[in-house]
Amino acid sequence: MKTSQVIILLVLFVMASCKKPKSHKNVLFILVDDYGYNDMSFRNDSFYETPNIDQLASESTVFTEGYANSRVCSPSRASIMTGKFTARHGITDWIGAAAGEAWRKKGRFNKLLPPEYIRELPSEDITLAEALKARGYTTFFAGKWHLGEKGSWPEDHGFDINIGGTGSGSPRGGYFSPFNNPNLDNNKDGENLSMRLANETVSFIKAHQAQPFFAFLSFYAVHGPIQTTEKKWSKYQAKAVKNGIAKVGFEMGHFLPIRQQQDNPVYAGLVESMDDAVGKVLTNLQALGLDKNTMVIFTSDNGGVVSGDNYATTNFPLRGGKGYQFEGGIKEPYFIKVPWLETQERTSDVPVTGADLYPTILDFTGLDLKPQQHQDGTSLKPLLIGEALKERPLIWHYPHYGNQGGEPSSIIRRGKWKLIHYHEDGRDALYNLKTDVGEATDVSEANEVVTAQLKQELFEYLESTGAEFPMSDALYDAELENAYLQKIATQKLRQLEEQRLQMLRPDFKPNADWWGSQTTKD
Repeated sequence: MKTSQVIILLVLFVMASCKKPKSHKNVLFILVDDYGYNDMSFRNDSFYETPNIDQLASESTVFTEGYANSRVCSPSRASIMTGKFTARHGITDWIGAAAGEAWRKKGRFNKLLPPEYIRELPSEDITLAEALKARGYTTFFAGKWHLGEKGSWPEDHGFDINIGGTGSGSPRGGYFSPFNNPNLDNNKDGENLSMRLANETVSFIKAHQAQPFFAFLSFYAVHGPIQTTEKKWSKYQAKAVKNGIAKVGFEMGHFLPIRQQQDNPVYAGLVESMDDAVGKVLTNLQALGLDKNTMVIFTSDNGGVVSGDNYATTNFPLRGGKGYQFEGGIKEPYFIKVPWLETQERTSDVPVTGADLYPTILDFTGLDLKPQQHQDGTSLKPLLIGEALKERPLIWHYPHYGNQGGEPSSIIRRGKWKLIHYHEDGRDALYNLKTDVGEATDVSEANEVVTAQLKQELFEYLESTGAEFPMSDALYDAELENAYLQKIATQKLRQLEEQRLQMLRPDFKPNADWWGSQTTKD
């Protein structure tokens, strides 16, 4: 064989070796904040555009009955990190929410005082990051943390690197630099926050691809304040007009108005920017040859915001949204991609929660499970490979009022049945989710035995975990509450309708530089 031929063969061999997939198993976890079940174009192509999320969904097992562990953020995030339901880990409200007599300062004049709750991720828990780090994984966190102030940041709970994670639940500087974040430097004015977090994640993956890594990309998006660029607003404003602008955008709920239309062009632009950032990470994962040995998880921490906050979207046909006890508050986008499986189920209708992700990740990466830690989570590996999972109860405990209009309540779901126990008056509502996904008809009276059994099971669990409950407010005044609600049903409702139409006008301009996005030409 000639020397030149030998050289060519050696070059080809080296090239083939470089392209050989890595043998170790990595994990990329993408968590979107306040992202609604139907805010993706593969489920609902009438308004939002999410091509990168859609592509990931097509390559994953999509859990149509995937749930967050709470209707608000911090409790859900704690459940992901610990594998426990909220009543067990004790973070039952978003960290920073008023409790006890301090709730009166909110001026809501409610019947109950919400209980105190744990205000940082318990140090005695072995977090998902700590479990992976102990087995040789390099761990990375970027974005929203909201599980405690300094001393209880990502680096205090198993993450080697923390980019942007603090005690804040929202992007204090907005979605365009300067970010006003002590853990995220300002590179250039006007830089998009979601894309910056994606770029930081890509940089980490490039630098640590030689060893197993756990990258947790936790977007601040699509939490308020909702912001976008003029270009993206213009795109979705035109789309909303083409779809036909409804005369009425809101209807009154129990405590606050609830949005009924998906026609918010600012929110839609924010969603698309987040999707662009998802695409950035996934494209680079493939370019680096890591897509075949990197497990990808995509989900949210609670439902889309229909009231309170920024009244951004609707989760129809699901009822309610963030902060609510209904499906719109807890049902989520929930995908898992395991590329090294020879065959993987594309959909599952088995009810699952964020607490299941801890043991699922351990199972798929070949690590020992920690049943004493992830006590409420179950590995979903059987579902991904086409096997059955034993039916079990799922439980939610939210003894608070919150900012969005939901009611203090506890929930149990078993099979097709969902029972909601209301703490204000002790009543129970039962829904058959197989036939009534919109929770329009309470069937508790027609199913008294099921109602009683589920209530007993719910309270046995809550009592076993030492769950806290709200207390009656001795200063409650029904006249004051009714006057407050009347004001909301008139003045607030009218104000929201005006704001909605203002965003849809062709001359809408929020400020001089579109929230800072026009401060740089780069």
